Amino acid sequence: MAQDVTLSMDGMLLNWLKDVGDSVSKGDIIAEFEADKATVEVEAPADGTILSLITEIGEEVGEGAVIATIGAAGESGGSAPAKKEQPAEEKQAEPAPEAAAPQPASNGASSGADVAARTPDGRIKASPLAKKVASDKGVDLSQVAGSGPGGRIVREDVENYKPAAPKPAAAPAPAPAGGTVIPNSYGKVPEGDDIEILDISRMRRAIANGTITSFQTTPHFYITIELDVEPMLALRQQINATLEDEGIKVSVNDMIVKAVALTQRAFPNLNTHYYGDKLVRHKRINIAIAVALPDNGLVNVVSPDADQKPLSEMAQYHKEMFASVRDGKIKPEHIHGGTFLVSNLGPYDVESFGSIIDPPQSGALAVSSSRKVPVVKEDGTLGVGTRMKVTLSIDHRVSDGAEGADWLQTFRSYIENPMRLLV
Repeated sequence: MAQDVTLSMDGMLLNWLKDVGDSVSKGDIIAEFEADKATVEVEAPADGTILSLITEIGEEVGEGAVIATIGAAGESGGSAPAKKEQPAEEKQAEPAPEAAAPQPASNGASSGADVAARTPDGRIKASPLAKKVASDKGVDLSQVAGSGPGGRIVREDVENYKPAAPKPAAAPAPAPAGGTVIPNSYGKVPEGDDIEILDISRMRRAIANGTITSFQTTPHFYITIELDVEPMLALRQQINATLEDEGIKVSVNDMIVKAVALTQRAFPNLNTHYYGDKLVRHKRINIAIAVALPDNGLVNVVSPDADQKPLSEMAQYHKEMFASVRDGKIKPEHIHGGTFLVSNLGPYDVESFGSIIDPPQSGALAVSSSRKVPVVKEDGTLGVGTRMKVTLSIDHRVSDGAEGADWLQTFRSYIENPMRLLV
């Protein structure tokens, strides 16, 4: 039986790596999609033969959309035909019956209403070439009536489109379905030779929308403590000396992620997410880790079941995952399912900072740089120690200050007694 290949997030198809008729094994990469923060590799969900490629290169596709089908050789490709069997874009498809497709105005101009046919998730039905022509000509596709099957807009519809005369005091266009519009908070965009106007990248727009949503919907509060990290740094040195022959190197961040995950075991409220009239408590502890990208972006990748994996296995997984992300290629499982966030700016000589919670998560730990500082020893004398500040961000709808303070004391016990990370 044919099996659908679906997307786990919104994206635009960049490239097909397999063709109709190709044999694939489960886990083979068959396509690359541009998501908000990286290029996502789409894997074959089963062994079989590519029966159909449904999505065209350059097409925007929503989460859950079927982009291809896989099955036995010679089997039907399911509800969508293979793209290879469709006519070239330049040849306009046969018009659908009158009842199935909206008809353009006799003069080719729209009335100003949204006349374009749309998919169930709100996207305009238009071929990639029609979208390109519309972009080049500055045509609003929502005002174009399509003549293709099911009202799909094709190139000729865009080329023959004549805009209607503008109406005074027209109502603003509705926000695109499924997305947050970044407001312009500062009035008109400045002009002049002494400034440069830059387009907002897909990644930066996603980061902006995510942080706006977080601060507008999640009531943050913050608690900061200072830790003695000399025991942890000493243990790390011993561990890495032991693993040197295996080519594995445990980082400070690996040890912090492990300590966070073990702390989460004792505080299930911080592994719980707020959904209005319900709280969702996650049984798995999947620690999201903020990773800086070369082009000044960031993505939160996920270390699954971080409380259960030994440090050496975790370190190797993190190393491979970080390399893939920084190369711009990730797998959906690398970024889905995080239950708590760690943001570490230790390598950047940062004394202290607070992290933004990534909804629907209810907590985040901001990790600053370790520093040599004056300390008062137990005997009252002054000495030098290595200290690091961490700041816990909590969603106040899920937890409170006293529990947050207890969480940090438990986390301290793992960092300052790091042999507990190995038990």
